[in-house]
Amino acid sequence: MSYDIIIIGSGPGGYVAAIRASQLGLKTAVVEKAEVGGICLNWGCIPTKSLLKSAQVYDYIKHAENYGIEVTDAKPNFEKIIERSRGIAGQMSKGVEFLFKKNKIDIIQGFAKLIEKGKVEVTNADKSTEIYSAKHIILATGSRSKELPNLKQDGNKIIGYREALTLKKLPKSMIVVGSGAIGTEFASLYNSLGTKVTIVEFLPNIVPNEDIDVSKQLGRSLKKAKIKIMVGSSVQKVEIEDDICKATVKTKRGEEILEAEIILSAVGITPNLENIGIEENNIELEKGKIKVNDFYQTNIEGVYAIGDIVHGPALAHVASAEAITCVEKIAGQNPPKIDYTNIPGAIYTTPEVASTGITEAMANEQGYNIKVGKFPYTASGKATSAGNRDGFIKLIFNADDNKLLGAHFVGLNVTEMIAEIVVAKKLGAEAHDIIKAIHPHPTMSEAIMEAAAAAYDEVIHL
Repeated sequence: MSYDIIIIGSGPGGYVAAIRASQLGLKTAVVEKAEVGGICLNWGCIPTKSLLKSAQVYDYIKHAENYGIEVTDAKPNFEKIIERSRGIAGQMSKGVEFLFKKNKIDIIQGFAKLIEKGKVEVTNADKSTEIYSAKHIILATGSRSKELPNLKQDGNKIIGYREALTLKKLPKSMIVVGSGAIGTEFASLYNSLGTKVTIVEFLPNIVPNEDIDVSKQLGRSLKKAKIKIMVGSSVQKVEIEDDICKATVKTKRGEEILEAEIILSAVGITPNLENIGIEENNIELEKGKIKVNDFYQTNIEGVYAIGDIVHGPALAHVASAEAITCVEKIAGQNPPKIDYTNIPGAIYTTPEVASTGITEAMANEQGYNIKVGKFPYTASGKATSAGNRDGFIKLIFNADDNKLLGAHFVGLNVTEMIAEIVVAKKLGAEAHDIIKAIHPHPTMSEAIMEAAAAAYDEVIHL
């Protein structure tokens, strides 16, 4: 079978690439070895948000008295929480299948390997193989949980994010190794449901890629929620005795033994590059990922790569954006290059974290003359009414031209608010464009206006 374009992988990069290719009149096929929708829809973004929503609802019920509501005997049904999450993931996967059918995209089930220019070999479940050809081939194979040599995952006591989504019972205790988005989200989730959680982070601060003020605030909030946080620490070894994990943790004060039912390894991800034809076709790598140009062309004509297997933030929305840019270029259009300085990040902890652009520390290191404005959620009428006053909005401006350099949010609903800054930054908005744009009151979003005003010592309206 011959196609204009074959996409290997059906995650947020792959399925978006396929749909856009079909819309542009290209005969398209997607090869997928597992569930349609990839890790994000089935084992990542979507099911985790379902679990976190259940935890949030339970958290509200636990604190219902604060809102003048009396509730008795509320408890989480962990099995049903997991069941709901899997149902939502399945629903979303079926949605992608529907879009493939609607756009006349062929789904080829199996494991794909690029065998030569323009040819893909697919190994089916019964180990038989078929060859497909295409003028253009996009690699969108995504990533998986990274394993440390001294923290090998057994899928039972030492687990990755995938197993954390489908545990059979709620553990009484859990050690989370790593405090990035995956680690802190699962720590927040399981803590809310009643698990005693300890976070172990090698670096000096949790969510180490975020602005230091955000890191400190999230740390305070998680500690207030009874999560133990150990920064500047590392797991040296794990021994399992009587169904309990005993982790030897190296700290600044010496070694400490931690005990827990489960250890969740959340130390990052590894790109899926094995056995897909990288070496055989001399596809160039750079620091463990595929090297591509601004439109995701590899060094091999007709072969492209997007998403977690190329350099850039390993985020679903980044993969989707890369997919559209890549396919539009293939189709002869002239898409703009992606601006990697304006990529929104979102962490769905309690409170949430969202950011784009550079941190205050980066701005100072890069020699900018800056103005910084912060507006605390304690001064927000909407946040106070909602009973969630932890957090703030922080904006960083270039004082020389009043343009946005970065935005760093922590608090209720901030993941829904960061897009305003992404759009403003993309359009070249200046501080007073934000200050003078009327924001509805009372909302959390007006805190963005207030933070911009604070940067320029203007009047704050509560």
